[in-house]
Amino acid sequence: MRIGFVGLGAMGSRMAGRLLSAQHELVVYNRTRARAEPLARQGATIAESPRELAAQSDVIFSSLANDAALEAVMLGADGILSSAKSGATIVEMSTVNPETSRRLHESAARKGVFVLDAPVSGSTVQAEQGQLVIFVGGEEDVYERCRPLLAVLGAKTFYLGASGSGATMKLCVNTMLGVGVQALAESIALGEKAGLQRERFLQVLSETAVVSPSQKAKIENARKKEYPPAFALSLMFKDFGLIMDTAKALSVPMPSTAAAVQVAAAENARQTAAHSDEDFSVVVRAMERAAGIA
Repeated sequence: MRIGFVGLGAMGSRMAGRLLSAQHELVVYNRTRARAEPLARQGATIAESPRELAAQSDVIFSSLANDAALEAVMLGADGILSSAKSGATIVEMSTVNPETSRRLHESAARKGVFVLDAPVSGSTVQAEQGQLVIFVGGEEDVYERCRPLLAVLGAKTFYLGASGSGATMKLCVNTMLGVGVQALAESIALGEKAGLQRERFLQVLSETAVVSPSQKAKIENARKKEYPPAFALSLMFKDFGLIMDTAKALSVPMPSTAAAVQVAAAENARQTAAHSDEDFSVVVRAMERAAGIA
């Protein structure tokens, strides 16, 4: 079985590296070829296009930036479905709108190609260590066939149901992630403005039961006043857009999320103007500034 991997950004490159380290024969493609070259030095073959990669692959993984990139890579004239073999499987790991996942599933089915939507929870560290949590939608028998490969990438894999279910689960998880860090940012701004000694305050906050493991890492960012991009603000802001679009389509009120979106939007504009893209926990600094602290 030959595996293809499309999209070699911060997450994709690490996941592809794990498949290669597990002794799988790997073909890779990235729009910027330089990102594929480190994997080529480890034994991967570089394809010149998604079409070329698909023609050589039995299972194709993808990890792409957004819905537009996914549709171009999969459905474009030189895309994956233009040459994917009947019976091949696409494991699509991007964070996209569930409707996009379902459209890809339907388009692939007409060509005899199977699709799983399998977005992940975790950042670059978990991707490198194979400790991701993977949410899967699609046919259950296809999921069962792919479980050994998914086990190389994730510590836990969950089958959620029909196409789009994995994508929906990811948006629910990222709702909690984004709103949770916004709540953390507000708590930190409140404690500092009230006069709590900063180092002691952050240490005690990190020891409480209400703080999640992921939030503890963000408290460390706040303590250092440095926000290296484990999960860039621009990506969280993109995901907020997907969450709100899905909620609107389903008539689900999201008042807390809407407030977090506004803070993320303002900080994303500031980051864009500064040609920066720090971790999404930079909203801590945004709230400190709003409170007149930073």
